[in-house]
Amino acid sequence: MIKLVFNLHLQFTVKKGSTIFAKKLLNSAVFYIVWYAKNKEMIKYHNLFVDRSKQEFADSYASHLWAENARTGERVHLSSDERKDIEFYLKNHPNTELYALRSLNAQGTEKTDGFDFENHTYYPPRGTQWKTSWDGMDTLVIKKRLQPERAALCYKMYYKDYPVTNSNNLWEGIGSVNNKLYVVQTATELPKRCMIMTTNPGDLVLDISCGSGTTAYVAEQWGRRWITCDTSRVAIDLAKQRIMTATFDYYKLAHPEQGVDSGFVYKKVPHITLKSIANADQPATETLYDQPEIEKHKVRVTGPFTVESLPATVVKSPDGNDDVAGSDMTAKQSEYRDEIQATGIIGKNGEKLEFSRIEAAQGTEYIQAIAETKEKNTRRVAIHFGSETKVLDAGRVEDIFDEVQQMRPTPELIIVAAYQFDPEATKLIEETKWPDLQILAVQMNTDLMTSDLKKKRASNQSFFFIGQPDVELIHDKRTKDVYKVQVNGFDYYDPKTGKVKAGSVNNIAMWMLDEDYDGSCIEPEQIFFPLGGKKGGWHKLAKTLHAELDQDAIEQYAGNVSLPFKMKPGKKKIAVKIIDDRGIESMKVLKVGENDG
Repeated sequence: MIKLVFNLHLQFTVKKGSTIFAKKLLNSAVFYIVWYAKNKEMIKYHNLFVDRSKQEFADSYASHLWAENARTGERVHLSSDERKDIEFYLKNHPNTELYALRSLNAQGTEKTDGFDFENHTYYPPRGTQWKTSWDGMDTLVIKKRLQPERAALCYKMYYKDYPVTNSNNLWEGIGSVNNKLYVVQTATELPKRCMIMTTNPGDLVLDISCGSGTTAYVAEQWGRRWITCDTSRVAIDLAKQRIMTATFDYYKLAHPEQGVDSGFVYKKVPHITLKSIANADQPATETLYDQPEIEKHKVRVTGPFTVESLPATVVKSPDGNDDVAGSDMTAKQSEYRDEIQATGIIGKNGEKLEFSRIEAAQGTEYIQAIAETKEKNTRRVAIHFGSETKVLDAGRVEDIFDEVQQMRPTPELIIVAAYQFDPEATKLIEETKWPDLQILAVQMNTDLMTSDLKKKRASNQSFFFIGQPDVELIHDKRTKDVYKVQVNGFDYYDPKTGKVKAGSVNNIAMWMLDEDYDGSCIEPEQIFFPLGGKKGGWHKLAKTLHAELDQDAIEQYAGNVSLPFKMKPGKKKIAVKIIDDRGIESMKVLKVGENDG
């Protein structure tokens, strides 16, 4: 058993944007954030500051508040009426600086001698002493920072000396979210404060329940790397769309040659104190980590990221029976059958494979529907619908194939539809060839998970044929372990002809290469966007952003051949994930020595 001991534990109280009225007991107006750290000495911490309003400054010092004309030096003690609306007073008195008179006394009895100022000798009250040395007092005179108030000698603290205040663990002004994408969507201000307070640009942020992707969105905005996940594919899809369509300010880098890890150029404000004035020290400054300098002629978009899914753990029931395929999908089968008959399955250019009849399969475990096509030569179709919560793996594909072989009459077409395919499952579907039987993989649109919010109509785009990636692993014969990958495009099923046609690289929106695939999650070392050319996607992006693109740099990212990479022969694999121009993803896994050019 592992026991974690935390030596830092802080709690933040966050005031809600709107109060939740309870039917019983107290209304809920706040919630809490808990900050834990295993080792207090190793945490990162940036103090957060909030702008201090002049009205707050005036209210804080009340009867000790003065105004000074910066040109003439004339000083005025402000009345209570003038303090009530300080902005109005300043508007009618230009060139005015606000300041407050602060005590020069501290507890102690060492420096109690009188100090002469403007023909009068001042003494600290009994039991106190001057806060600074005699040299410091003389410096305050030279800097014109001393002023009597009644019988006491005080020093002048201007509003501009320290125009911010430290934040504390009571957070207000977070606000609520308007036009929510997700029912529990969080305001961006909340993760922003947490992130800026405890991380640096380039650090990694983890959110294990992403919802609408607010954490990832804020991390992208503030130059942090991020990993986020969720059990709901609806949440993942919303987060993906939100991040892909986002634009951000471009923050000036502290050291451009070092990248984002060097941090940004931040706004700084003075923090002038009595000590720094009296000792003639260089005034301290405070860094406002939430106010980086913006390069107004540039706009940022989200950097490359990938959406991955791991196979769900199979759990045995208490009676010892294995998890039954499709048991969690029983309630969905009727909806899927109705939808696929209404919409058909969409091909690459919008063509459809449509069905004249579709009904629930009888006596089968993995085939949920039997259908007939509307083609001239009608075909009998066996259909499997994948789970909402699990990746379709190769084991399930084998189960489907075994069951189909026992069916009578034998289907002429197998449709394997799923939200997410394991690479080995896709490979098995592509490579399995039977006489007089065609097998096709179909992508199920995540909109199907929110069928209660969706109108049922024939124009819905709910099922798509998945292209089969045409990928080559090319071995450089002059070396032992240097390879390149060439992506030739997709092979698409054509509903009009009933055959698979070769595609081209023009259908590829993005592809990525994992040079050492571990069999579970792709970690790309090379990423390409084949959207070059004068009328390509990069040109359209630049036009939308009113920006100029480095054409030479774009060409490096717009190819269909990877850069050379080293790999030792053996059991190691590479993975290529491709996203086509419809947004449909597929992945090809190759072993070294397999399909080498």
